[in-house]
Amino acid sequence: MEYKLIQCEKHFDGAVLKIILNAPKANVMEAAMLREINACLDSLRQDNSLKLLVFEGAGKHFSFGASVPEHTKENAAMMLNAFHAMFHKLIDLAIPTMAIVRGQCLGGGMELALFCNFIVADRSAFFGQPEIVLAVFPPPASVMLSLKVGQAYADDLILTGRSIDGAEAYRIGLANMLVNEGEDAWDAAAKWIEAHIVPKSASVLRIANKAARTNFFRLLREDLPKMEGLYLKELMETHDANEGIGAFIEKRKPAWKNE
Repeated sequence: MEYKLIQCEKHFDGAVLKIILNAPKANVMEAAMLREINACLDSLRQDNSLKLLVFEGAGKHFSFGASVPEHTKENAAMMLNAFHAMFHKLIDLAIPTMAIVRGQCLGGGMELALFCNFIVADRSAFFGQPEIVLAVFPPPASVMLSLKVGQAYADDLILTGRSIDGAEAYRIGLANMLVNEGEDAWDAAAKWIEAHIVPKSASVLRIANKAARTNFFRLLREDLPKMEGLYLKELMETHDANEGIGAFIEKRKPAWKNE
């Protein structure tokens, strides 16, 4: 398959695959990009040499998140199905994952980074789940965020919609590495990968990842469909969720009815 919205690069003699979200500046994870990511993941099922998948955004930002117009009531099921399929495919592959984060890492973009075993952030990085501002909520983050950083920080980020910088992300344990000022995040990550991932067995890394993430993978498998149901059957039946999405698209202030 020829990719237009992502780029795939092999590193370390094929041991590492970098998947670059290639729709700058926002790298919005719209349905077309998700189809390409999912097709790429499907193509990896027979590649037994991969030791790490790395996600990176082209340009100055990782991703502004999923497409807001695809959050509308008539499109939400399609969008969630494609987005959540990506996480299920990553679980099935069990290849360890890393996100290289520069600039904005928001919404669905943060959820992709959140899934990864390792997050490497540079000093420009900002992380946020701003869905609540549009009167919706982030289903994958609702499962994963408390597992990664604890319930208090999960409540904070999901219910306020505020963004945190790379330093705070590192302090709370969201980011594994905060690179020095002026240092490129991929260059720093590559040194770490060469030292800690490349010398390992690809097959054993996958088995160890399944073991280390037993609870993480189980909860994501079990609870993500529940969050999807809550989103589609309850949230999208409210006035305010539809008003929030509509107001954003129409570039106006929302008129809440609290119902």
